Amino acid sequence: MNNNPIEGLEGLPDAQKNALMTQIEEMQVRDSLRMYNNVVERCFRDCVETFRRKDLESAEERCVTRCCEKFMKHSARVGMRFGELSTQAEQQMQQVMQQQTGR
Repeated sequence: MNNNPIEGLEGLPDAQKNALMTQIEEMQVRDSLRMYNNVVERCFRDCVETFRRKDLESAEERCVTRCCEKFMKHSARVGMRFGELSTQAEQQMQQVMQQQTGR
C-alpha cells in the first residue's frame, strides 16, 4: 500500500495539489488534537477523584499513566489492524481488476 496521499492526482495543477496537501495536513492535525483531547478527558474522568492538592496523588498519577499507556497501545493496534485490512482490500481490488482485464 502506497502512503503517498497525492498519488493518482498527477493531472491536477500544482496549486490544487498543494491545496489538497494543506487540507490533508490540517485534517491530520485536527485528528491528532481530537485524539489527544479524548485521552486527556477520559483519563482525567476515570482517574482523578479529588481536588485537595494541585498535584495528582500517587494513585491518581499511576492510574493516568496506565490509562494513557493503554490508550496508546490500543490506538497502535487499531492502526496496525487498519493497515492490514487496507492492504488486504487493495490486494483483492487488484485481483478483481486483473480478472476483469483478463477476460
